[in-house]
Amino acid sequence: MNDEAAMAQLIGALRPWLGSLVIVGGWAHRLHRHSALASRPAYQPVLTLDADLAFSLHEPIEGDIAAALKEAGFREHLSGEHTPPISHYTLGDERHGFYAEFLAPLHGSGVRRSGVPDTTVRRAGVTAQKLRYMDVLLTAPLVVGLGGEGFPLMPTAEVRLANPVAFIVQKLLIQRERMPAKRPQDVLYIHDTLDLFGSSLDALAAMWRERIRPSLARSTARNVEQLAREQFAQVTDVIRDAARIPQDRTLSSEELRARCEYGIKVLLGSA
Repeated sequence: MNDEAAMAQLIGALRPWLGSLVIVGGWAHRLHRHSALASRPAYQPVLTLDADLAFSLHEPIEGDIAAALKEAGFREHLSGEHTPPISHYTLGDERHGFYAEFLAPLHGSGVRRSGVPDTTVRRAGVTAQKLRYMDVLLTAPLVVGLGGEGFPLMPTAEVRLANPVAFIVQKLLIQRERMPAKRPQDVLYIHDTLDLFGSSLDALAAMWRERIRPSLARSTARNVEQLAREQFAQVTDVIRDAARIPQDRTLSSEELRARCEYGIKVLLGSA
């Protein structure tokens, strides 16, 4: 089964909960191409085997997502020493196949009063891993319609995606916590998102001013702006590695750096 067919199977299984879930991570970036604000480039998006779905802890989710996924052919796998354990749901080979996992925002210290790490939460039969800055990705989600000519394998449905501005902002905020091997891919995601929405940067800048920035603590917003300046001020090894990732196009490290520097300046209002 190819990844589009697997994602279609996931969306079909989750149809009753699509209004409560936001697709984040690599699949959000891939589905951004179906936004009216985007212009589809000739190159292929960065591919990923996993589909990350996030939900708010402030809104109730009814029903049994886990049961619906199992009925659709997904297998549940529990991992980690957390209570409850992290769950993810696979199609095909566990090591190399498509899988879905759930995420939720982490607030506070990350430790419960009992001293136990506050790293997971259970809702509607699935266990989500709590991550810091996940609430950014839940802010002002982008609604995109699937199905039809643009995505023939997909069921006709409206899905909520991480806002492209929030997507970039969260990548900046987590960079220092990311494993070194993941940082170049995050930089490429930032570059490709800016490229994808290049003709709509003014609209994205308005989203930053009106929706995303006001949702952040002032110190966090200032941190975003500082991180953006620092990350793309000069070519680094991370940027060089990011430029080497694409297999269907040629990117120079300086070209990648300069495009990101300019795009983020427009996005954050400092250009």
